[in-house]
Amino acid sequence: MAKPVSSTCNLDCTYCYYLSKAMLSDGPGAGRMSDEVLELFIKQYIDGVTGPEVVFSWQGGEPTLLGLEFFQKVVALEKKHAKPNQKIQNDLQTNGTLLNEEWCEFLKANHFLVGLSIDGPKEIHDYYRITKGGKPTFDIVFNAAKLLQRHGVPFNTLTCVNRFNGRRPLDVYRFLTQELNSTHIQFIPIVEHKTFEKAAPQTWDPAILPRDGEPEARPGYPNSIVTEWSVDPDDWGYFLCRVFDRWLDRDVGKVMINHFETLVAQHLGLPSLICVYSKNCGKAVAVENDGSVYSCDHYMYPEYRLEISKTAGSVTWCSLRRRKDSVRPRAKPCLNIAANVLIRPIVGGNVRRTGSSAHRTANRD
Repeated sequence: MAKPVSSTCNLDCTYCYYLSKAMLSDGPGAGRMSDEVLELFIKQYIDGVTGPEVVFSWQGGEPTLLGLEFFQKVVALEKKHAKPNQKIQNDLQTNGTLLNEEWCEFLKANHFLVGLSIDGPKEIHDYYRITKGGKPTFDIVFNAAKLLQRHGVPFNTLTCVNRFNGRRPLDVYRFLTQELNSTHIQFIPIVEHKTFEKAAPQTWDPAILPRDGEPEARPGYPNSIVTEWSVDPDDWGYFLCRVFDRWLDRDVGKVMINHFETLVAQHLGLPSLICVYSKNCGKAVAVENDGSVYSCDHYMYPEYRLEISKTAGSVTWCSLRRRKDSVRPRAKPCLNIAANVLIRPIVGGNVRRTGSSAHRTANRD
């Protein structure tokens, strides 16, 4: 993925893990990707892909702040450097607040897939997703979704599950599927260490980390190590189970949900579609606005910088893919637990509901 505008954004979402990157010492800093770095990135990435399809993912911050001219240049450079018979695709993750008719016409004409960030109905979305001036954003984002639909621009919805909406899974799911008519849904749990703005992942002292299940590992407890807006682990499990029950009853084959898709795929022996369920992480290589390269956008700290690709020949994406020192093994318990809770009911010929009764809690939908 590429972050050509780094952490620059027109919103001030409470839980955003990336806004603070501009303040990291020895980090990429604020600013936009130069034309030189942009062309080098596009050329090297295309050169490093041996298959017939190349997918560019553009994220931020908010990438639409760069304006249409930047992405028109992107498309032109991709055509310039594409190999014969090679298909180039683009996806764009956006908060939707700057989308208009002109943007949608461009996205449709150039076959962009859009990821639209929206956390649920108005009172849920506006709880954390606000402007720099503290104003709500739901109405603008909802209108952007309808605009994309009118222009026939394909989009996925990306919903961050946090401490507030984690207790309202059916309100969120009903809104996404019935009011927004989303058929491709991504749920991302918000879990952030309190020191995330300055301390890189896995640099914490393991001796002071709480064990699984201890109150210090949950939001809202004294001496908790996670932020107040992090989703409670019980709420995250409850959220997945309630949505799974509704999806299984009504929407199998009609609505695609990232966690359910990848668990079914893995049960069938296929690779994980989500990095956190994979045996190893490090496949989602990311490039910042200054050309610095990291093995993941959640590891964009100076300690995890791999290379800076500012001049021709300095680094190729093909060689980065072979870097093993940055790929860290992941433990299997989370995958096994999730598979037992969500997948077991739909295999072996027996389809049944599961999970909801075991996670019923007061003040949840």
